[in-house]
Amino acid sequence: MLWHNGGVVTGPADWVWFAFIFAFGCCVGSFLNVVIYRVPRNKSIVRPLSACPACGEHIRCYDNIPLLSWLLLGARCRYCKAPISPRYFIIELLTGLVFIGLFYLYFYADICSGIGPFLWGGWYIYLLHIILLSGLIAVSAIDLELWIIPISVCWFVTGAGLAGSMAGGYIIHPAVIRCYTLLPIASAGTGILAAGAAVGLAISLILLSKGIIKRSYEVDYYLGNPDKQPVTENPENIVPEEKINHRLEVCKEVIFLLPIIVCSAAAYLIVSRISPVRLWWIGLLQHQAVAGLLGSLWGYFIGCTIVWATRIFGTLGFGKEAMGLGDVHLMGAAGAVIGPVFVVVAFFVAPFFGLAWAAVQFFIRKSRHIPYGPFLSLGILTVMIFHDRILYHLNAMFYR
Repeated sequence: MLWHNGGVVTGPADWVWFAFIFAFGCCVGSFLNVVIYRVPRNKSIVRPLSACPACGEHIRCYDNIPLLSWLLLGARCRYCKAPISPRYFIIELLTGLVFIGLFYLYFYADICSGIGPFLWGGWYIYLLHIILLSGLIAVSAIDLELWIIPISVCWFVTGAGLAGSMAGGYIIHPAVIRCYTLLPIASAGTGILAAGAAVGLAISLILLSKGIIKRSYEVDYYLGNPDKQPVTENPENIVPEEKINHRLEVCKEVIFLLPIIVCSAAAYLIVSRISPVRLWWIGLLQHQAVAGLLGSLWGYFIGCTIVWATRIFGTLGFGKEAMGLGDVHLMGAAGAVIGPVFVVVAFFVAPFFGLAWAAVQFFIRKSRHIPYGPFLSLGILTVMIFHDRILYHLNAMFYR
């Protein structure tokens, strides 16, 4: 076993792990560049193979090495000499640094840390968290460029969170998961609330597909900034912002949410007041897969709820769209991975990152609109980094 002195890497094998993790992160960053460019343009991330956007020439494998190829080519296409955006290099480097930084913080930052906890099950938590962070990097880059958050990326992260929490109890001992809140696990109360909300969501989606309830913002609009930047790339479907009744639009969303709220409350009342059903439900929650799945689902609903409530009340109060629905899905995905408590903390941390950006935007571009996805992502990263400290203070507050 390798020895560590205050978190300092001392063994030669440590550097092999660090080099591998960094290289792997850069490779993932290269793939994220494909996602960032293609997903918001409704293109496949699989086919065709990578090509220069200017001349269409296929990019050879030796010109697609993360970090190195961009530097060796001088940030220009080998064939047409068109400039290659620095975003490709930045995303690859950022992803590599995030992967290696999280690896160090999780497994080397304490004196008793090392590769042991990684091999003993810590790799599973690390894997779920880098999936989340990779998704956050992708949606943040897209949000900064196009002012949209692709829901498909959020759905992928949500699916990983649900599946990961469901299987987590079979890879890491459930007592360890509960003690350190490594993964979301539902209690009997939160589990039935999540199950009822899931039934309500299914009902709402069916009613939406049948046209019984209406979808909000069926048309897109120009943002009220000097650049008149649209929130979408479908110009034929855009109308001026002043012609949109934002309060009416979010009322449609309230109608969509009613079955979710009613079914969740009804399920909770049934289980709490009917003893045989309550005993059956408590027994069902003893299965780790069920408890993990419902815990992750509850985290998803809480993440969505805190942003959606802000969006609805903010829009009703100010008459303008307060937050995007993409932010709702982003926080839902985060909640499915890190759980309901930490996603709420992340939501309240995010504004501190957004204040400076908002001030710069207002004084330089005279715009109050900001892409909020990157700041939500920074809030999520912050609670992941300070997980243990936050958990300590929360326990001190509520379990005195």
